Amino acid sequence: MPVELRPWAEGDLGVLERANAPEMTAHLGGPETEAQVRERHERYLRLNASGEACMLRIDVDGEPAGGIGYWLTEHEGAPAFEAGWSVEQRFQGRGVAREALRQLTHLVAADGRRGLLVAFPGVDNAASNALCRSAGFEHRGSSTEPWRGGELTSNVWVLDVSPLDLAGRVPDVDERFDAPALDESRWWPFYTPHWSSQDAAAARWAVGPRGLRLRIDADTVPWAPDLDGDLRVSHLQSGQYSGPVGSGIGQHRFRPGLVVREAQPEHRGWLVRHGVIEVRMAAIRHPDAMVACWPIGFEDRPDDCGEVCIAEIFGSELDDQGGWVGIGVKPQNDPRLREDFEKIRVDGDLTAMHDYAVEWTPERVRFFVDGRWVKTSVQSIDYSVQFMLDVYEFPRADGTRDVAALPHVLRVERVRSFPPG
Repeated sequence: MPVELRPWAEGDLGVLERANAPEMTAHLGGPETEAQVRERHERYLRLNASGEACMLRIDVDGEPAGGIGYWLTEHEGAPAFEAGWSVEQRFQGRGVAREALRQLTHLVAADGRRGLLVAFPGVDNAASNALCRSAGFEHRGSSTEPWRGGELTSNVWVLDVSPLDLAGRVPDVDERFDAPALDESRWWPFYTPHWSSQDAAAARWAVGPRGLRLRIDADTVPWAPDLDGDLRVSHLQSGQYSGPVGSGIGQHRFRPGLVVREAQPEHRGWLVRHGVIEVRMAAIRHPDAMVACWPIGFEDRPDDCGEVCIAEIFGSELDDQGGWVGIGVKPQNDPRLREDFEKIRVDGDLTAMHDYAVEWTPERVRFFVDGRWVKTSVQSIDYSVQFMLDVYEFPRADGTRDVAALPHVLRVERVRSFPPG
């Protein structure tokens, strides 16, 4: 069900006429007159032409389904854009409004003139309020304003889409991987070896002037074949915590019933709690490969295990124009978190170096690609995380491997963290 946003055009009056039905305006004080609807249509065209607004038609499978847009305003004395939307009833309940608003927030971020987006759905409009929450807006109370001869009480929702600003901020760690050897006081070169063994989960890596190279070779064995099939991985993590052999205590409990098979020393190499985390890395364009940076909770307390996925990129999802990057929050086994993960389209050659980053506070996580805002997840992750850097080779259904394409190499130029600003 493709959802597309198209600039508001002269022939779109009918979209507003259908949106003016009583059931569509119940939270807005009822329908407008025919003259008011036409004036609104003319205003959309006029404001688009002047650049004061960006009003758009929502299409679903090429059929007009509603409207959405943003326009210049101020919020609490600060320059901002305000957003509004309407989706016809026959298209509601299908995720159309959510996808349209997601696309709109990216347009606002790309616009660059203002970094704040606000929305004011009526307090009794449960669907629009839920939509704001799911899109990463933060609730900032309510307000009552004159409206169509009466008053309208609205919730105030705010979304910060400003770019990542590191001006004047100094990293507490700036890892360039340019030393003669891997700093094993900082990095643990095994992939959760407590569920398997150090021998099976050992990374293959090289460091030097070109940065880090994590590698899967033709003779790389599956890391835990009875648990994870023929999945192969080369991986660094910056912490290690697990219990005694036979216990179920260990990081990244990726399936029920896991038992520690090999005791591991506790390792607190590079742990971060809030601030900015940034990785500069390149993807691999091959259908069997995936690269990722996904900090997880150190998990010395079982619930402190959520994942902040800065980037996961499947080689099968790259093309000549760009590709899809997975970002967001995954609860793993943290009952306080909700799944808030999505794939965003990024233009350009993702096999070249790009910066992927998060700005993390106790209240929210903002995600960026090359400094540009792409997502906000409003959740509290208030515990230390460790870095997880890896390249995967996924098994094929027929059991074969593309040995001629090996090695699969994840290239990382740097990883750095900044303390809370």
